[in-house]
Amino acid sequence: MCPVTSIPTPPHRKAVLALLVLSAALFVAPRACADFRAQFGVRIPMRDGVHLSADVWLPKEPGRYPALLVRTPYVKSVSEVGLSDSARFFANHGYVVVLQDTRGRGDSDGQFAYFSNEARDGYDSIEWIAAQPWSNGKVGMYGVSYLGSAQWLAAREHPPHLICIAPTAAAGRYFDELPYRGGAFMFEWAIQWGNYVSERSLQRSNTAGLNMKEILDHRPLLTVDEAFGRPMPIYRELLEHNTLDEYSQRIQLNASDFRSLDLPALTITGWFDPDQSGALFYWRNMRSASPGKDKQYLLAGPWTHIQTFYGGTTKLGDFEFSGDSIYDTRALQLAFFDHFLKGSTPSFNFPRARIYITGANQWRDYDEYTPSEARSRPLYFHSGGRANTLGGDGQLTWDSPADEPADHYTYDPHHPVRPADGETADQRPDQRYLERRDDVLVYSTAVLEHPVTIAGKIFVHLFAATDARDTDFTARLLDVDESGRALQLGPFIGIIRARYRHGYERTEFLAPGKTEHYQIELYDIAHTFLPGHRLRVEISSSYAPTFNPNQNTGNPVATDTEWRLAQQTILHNVSSASYIDLPVVPNP
Repeated sequence: MCPVTSIPTPPHRKAVLALLVLSAALFVAPRACADFRAQFGVRIPMRDGVHLSADVWLPKEPGRYPALLVRTPYVKSVSEVGLSDSARFFANHGYVVVLQDTRGRGDSDGQFAYFSNEARDGYDSIEWIAAQPWSNGKVGMYGVSYLGSAQWLAAREHPPHLICIAPTAAAGRYFDELPYRGGAFMFEWAIQWGNYVSERSLQRSNTAGLNMKEILDHRPLLTVDEAFGRPMPIYRELLEHNTLDEYSQRIQLNASDFRSLDLPALTITGWFDPDQSGALFYWRNMRSASPGKDKQYLLAGPWTHIQTFYGGTTKLGDFEFSGDSIYDTRALQLAFFDHFLKGSTPSFNFPRARIYITGANQWRDYDEYTPSEARSRPLYFHSGGRANTLGGDGQLTWDSPADEPADHYTYDPHHPVRPADGETADQRPDQRYLERRDDVLVYSTAVLEHPVTIAGKIFVHLFAATDARDTDFTARLLDVDESGRALQLGPFIGIIRARYRHGYERTEFLAPGKTEHYQIELYDIAHTFLPGHRLRVEISSSYAPTFNPNQNTGNPVATDTEWRLAQQTILHNVSSASYIDLPVVPNP
């Protein structure tokens, strides 16, 4: 192993250091010996007297350096994405790196809360760094997921010494991403994450062997934490704040925030990343409103959530990608910081937006994202009234429908659409097994003769009716290859909870039997459907346990213990033409 030059470690920190070494060995590829110093357990005071703990990595030679701040709730000493290794990398390239446990996590004092402390604590940490004898007063930030969101929240406070940020997979849309999507509660994530950040250390392996299906079937939802085995105040807070109220708005950046943010940002996201929605929310708003819009850069690859941080792989379930889909994101961040933070290069040699087109399996550079040449094209639903299952008569064409019979299915919340046991969103297997269900409508194009490339945000416009006061509708876009395999595109299944069809500020229940227009977001997709393939859209009403199955009663979700069937009707006729809106771009 490489020798580490460090400030002497107190005996009670030896165990932490051992975990750091173990984390690097498990999750990081071999590396050359680095030349740096380290300080562990540095206490950083916040304005209210709470002290946060940080590990500081410095270049070996004394001096004043630009600094990089990383703030994590996932315990800095046992990071599963190699944060300590990245800190050593940047220290070896002339940066001080400060890895900090957020308030109430790891070795930091105080009480952890869902994002609400990250703005002020981020500001205070940045300004503390700028005042240290090893700092030249210029601070940047990087990190993935929650660590990316923490950057935007700190930036919103305008700390004078924050020069640039490099957020990866940053969450940012709190009713269209986390903890709700389309108003539907991200049930499985909320209970798992609520457990994960309970106490101060990571809570994961101790839950092995629990009967999760039995736990997730517990009702009411409000007491699922008790069935899990521990009280989870954050889980209950997320569940009870079920409208876009002050609780959510305090961490949601708004138009005024973006108009006042003037700093360079390198945004990295992935087409299979569940937090892609937030990353592109920040990107689009900075490009449209920020005084620093010309200092925004985007990299989007064929990656899952954590892959956005370390650059991906050539295979994802049944998807296969080219060798150059694996990207050296760390080298890209170094080039970004060298220019904007250190000033050691005359420019940041990178296009405005570099995106990977799956299907075609190639990188393309654009002067804007969404590409300026993208043109909206509606692809319409058709059937003879029996689009149920893969064997039904559902079709997709570019022609609007005439007077066609509607499609119908029964949604039973006791038997929701559910992926196979053990299947995760990151696996992306053939989905035909779910298309055998009678409560899944399947609409497909004819076999393509020419490639169709899309790049941008996708929406399904669904005209539907139900006999329930509240229900859900879901949608998915799939690529069907020559063998018939149906592979889901996009970061997530699309969903809309009917009570939020007019906005998330309030709930509005349905008039049974009344046709309503639902806009279901499928988020961003950049993909080429090749000749010989088909486009497919699935429509249904559930996807458990990702979302709690809507019980169709209209009762408060947190305390509901009643269940009822819902009779669903999907229309595609002259006056109610259901379709998927695709941003089509020219092929090279």
